[in-house]
Order: sequence, then structure tokens, then C-alpha cells
Amino acid sequence: HLASFGGDRRNTILLSGFQAGGTRGAALARGARTLRMFGREFPIEAEVVQLQSFSGHADADEILRWMSVGPAPEMTYLTHGEPVAADTLRFRVEHEHGRPVRVAEHLETVYLDRPR
Repeated sequence: HLASFGGDRRNTILLSGFQAGGTRGAALARGARTLRMFGREFPIEAEVVQLQSFSGHADADEILRWMSVGPAPEMTYLTHGEPVAADTLRFRVEHEHGRPVRVAEHLETVYLDRPR
């Protein structure tokens, strides 16, 4: 959609919530006027609007409420989010729920069910 419609100033690119570093969304939020896609540069003439109040992700309090229901797993792995935020959530889960938690490393493979 960005390649097809981003070059038309009559359009609006609406960014909903947080844009992770290194993504096209983050570049647009910082004011990029071109984006590299499909091996070439595309101009961005559309208006870019970022909504701070919407996110497709639960916040830490919602995650902690969700974790308080049901049986606790042997280990909780955090696999998404910026490193500082993930470590902060790890700390909260450990201290508020007493559960063991690990922040998985980038591209780390975690085996959940090893043959015995």
C-alpha cells in the first residue's frame, strides 16, 4: 500500500500506536520522505499521522492481569518488544507473580517440548 499510495499527497498514512525501531513505520514517524521497498526508493508525499492512543498490543498491566488467571507455566519467555521494555516486564512478572521469566535473545530458538 505504501508503494502504491504513499506518493499521493491526497492520501493519509495513519500509524496506529508504537512503531518499532528499524521499521518503515518508525521511519515515517520520524518524517522520512522516501522509503526503500522492493529494491527501489519510493517517494512519500502522503500526510503521515501517528495515533499515540491506539495499539494492537496489550500494555504491561493488561499482560500481568492476564497472567494472574490459570495455572502458571514452568517458564515464561518474553519474545517481543524493545529490550528495555521486555526486561522491565520480566522484572514485574518475577516480582509480582513469582514466576521464572526469560527475555529471549534475538533469533534465539527456544525448545518448549524436548523429547525425553
